[in-house]
Amino acid sequence: MTTTAPAAPTQAHAPTLAPRTWRTPVLLGALALITLVLLGILGTDESVSFTWSRRGDAVQLNPFVVSARAVGLVAGVLAVAAAAFAFWLAAGRRRVPVWVTLLVGLAFLVALVSWVGAGGSVPVIFLLTGAIALSTPLVFGAIAGVIGERVGIVNIAIEGQLLAGACTAAMVASATGNQILALAAAMISGALIAMVLAWFAISYLVDQVVVGVVLIGLVTAVTNFLYSAVLSPNSATLNDPGTLPRIAIPLLSDIPVVGPVLFEQRLTTYIMFLLVPLAWFVLFRTTWGLRIRALGEHPLAADTVGINVNRWRFWTVTVAGLVAGLGGATLTIGSVGAFVREMSAGQGFIALAAVILGRWNPWGAAIAALLFGFASNFRIWAGQAGSQVPTDIIEMVPYVVTIVAVAIVAGRVIGPRAAGKPYIKE
Repeated sequence: MTTTAPAAPTQAHAPTLAPRTWRTPVLLGALALITLVLLGILGTDESVSFTWSRRGDAVQLNPFVVSARAVGLVAGVLAVAAAAFAFWLAAGRRRVPVWVTLLVGLAFLVALVSWVGAGGSVPVIFLLTGAIALSTPLVFGAIAGVIGERVGIVNIAIEGQLLAGACTAAMVASATGNQILALAAAMISGALIAMVLAWFAISYLVDQVVVGVVLIGLVTAVTNFLYSAVLSPNSATLNDPGTLPRIAIPLLSDIPVVGPVLFEQRLTTYIMFLLVPLAWFVLFRTTWGLRIRALGEHPLAADTVGINVNRWRFWTVTVAGLVAGLGGATLTIGSVGAFVREMSAGQGFIALAAVILGRWNPWGAAIAALLFGFASNFRIWAGQAGSQVPTDIIEMVPYVVTIVAVAIVAGRVIGPRAAGKPYIKE
């Protein structure tokens, strides 16, 4: 009787460990230490009052008064604990969850707001309401970017579509007195620019980034000319559109804090609230959305099952232009009430950053846009609160937030594989 030795275990199916990546833990750790040391340990002992109600609100909540240093210490400890958890996950070659990054970022923002508002008050409703208002055009632009890249077209021209929508809305509303008609006109102007982008990218195979940049320059030049030659000399008749009224939803608008922030907004903001879940549902829960995502991932496979790739891309990008044009209208009749030179101020590019941060998902892109909107509103409030921070540094806040946020997610997300690549039918 013979026995055979058991076969040695093979390594063919041994699990492969992912490489350790320390970028995210290091960035989170640095932000956590800034929160703990600069805003906590070295922070000010002055008190800060968080106010939760406005004059005239049906329900008045008492302000929360606390030492700015105490807020910095508590937020710093939480941030350091979250950053340490991120290092532990990275050491075990595991992915750092999004909530860890959000926790560190939120702790830093709370501590920073407390530090700036030390010796005074922090109007919570003003900060949140302003953040939503300033993020509304960013959300529209980001949704347009998500739709475009999901179908395979990189819509660099969002900046131009926002600017064209803003100018068109101001002119139409001023000339006709009909703000709803102005919204429709703004959407059409954004769609026309998107159609030009798609036409050159699809029919002539021109680089999409190059076409987008050229369109931004063209729209900027045209709107600057219109402002100087037409709008400015005739501001009373062509650049006085007014703003959409705020619509308070009965009962819901009386809820403390949440009511004024979410249920006492303009029409464009309510449209934005509805657009985000609608875009998500269409992209991820419908046959249309499946086709759109297939065109952005593997257009050849979509072509083999009978989908006209270029036609779908053209009209989908046109729809994205409609959304971006509506975002432009929020800059004028949805906010300022008049058109000024280059008032989009790079928001189209920030919207593209929100697309990446949101991982090409409408919900994620909207959350990223809200972050940028809060950063912009913080800049406004910090200037009004008499902060000791130099004005130039405060002006940099939204762009610093953009750079840091992109650096944290860089390399961790992969967009649609066919985005930016023309499709040539063989």
